[in-house]
Amino acid sequence: MPEGDTVWNTARVLERALTGDVLTGSDFRVPRLATTDLTGWTVAESASRGKHLLLRLTRDEQAMTLHSHLRMEGAWRAYAPGERWTGRPAHLIRVVLSTKRSVAVGYHLHELTLVPTADEDSLVGHLGPDLLGADWDPDEAVRRIAAKPEASIAEALLDQRNLAGVGNLYKAETLFLRGLWPWTPVGQVKDLSGTVKMAQKLVASNRGRWTQTTTGSLRKGQTSYVYGRRAQPCRRCGTAIQKAEQDERVTYWCPHCQPEP
Repeated sequence: MPEGDTVWNTARVLERALTGDVLTGSDFRVPRLATTDLTGWTVAESASRGKHLLLRLTRDEQAMTLHSHLRMEGAWRAYAPGERWTGRPAHLIRVVLSTKRSVAVGYHLHELTLVPTADEDSLVGHLGPDLLGADWDPDEAVRRIAAKPEASIAEALLDQRNLAGVGNLYKAETLFLRGLWPWTPVGQVKDLSGTVKMAQKLVASNRGRWTQTTTGSLRKGQTSYVYGRRAQPCRRCGTAIQKAEQDERVTYWCPHCQPEP
């Protein structure tokens, strides 16, 4: 699943491709927006909010926001006019936005919605502080997490209402680096602030690049401590990394470095 840094990077791709330009055409391939025509609208800004993408548009005195969510498979790609669209199969295309210098194609997007910019909070207002946003507030994130002491710390980190931008990768890696068993109740975590700050540090460290690493290495097979490494030896102690389902997701951990309380 795309994490906060992936969505932030995608917003930058759309920013470079579209911002400041007038749309010369739009093609929506979802029933809700099938008859929508954004020709003549100017792309004012491309922003991310946690795992949500917000493409802000203006025309005369009007302001609208095209909202999309990548979830597991979604992606945006930018092409030069006339360039072949190679990002995904054509049947996965959900929207095409064209300008004189670029074509942005959205594949397998979810929650594709067009709303007045003034109403953006109806879509993202429930989110906690954005790990990569100007509103990042670790104290507020800790307050929200601590409000449910019975929740597992893994569940709390993935809850976008607590902090926006953590996915399975950064959840697993944060808990390894903090020595926390994924099922530890929030109320038993001694240093929630340190855990939250670690998550933000990991996400922010990969902002601006597509290869995600938590170890500092960009070499294939060396980019993570536990995520995606089931049955492989822990990089610290040599114990076999474990994998299990947790709250309809999977989690990875080292039984020795992250012991059950």
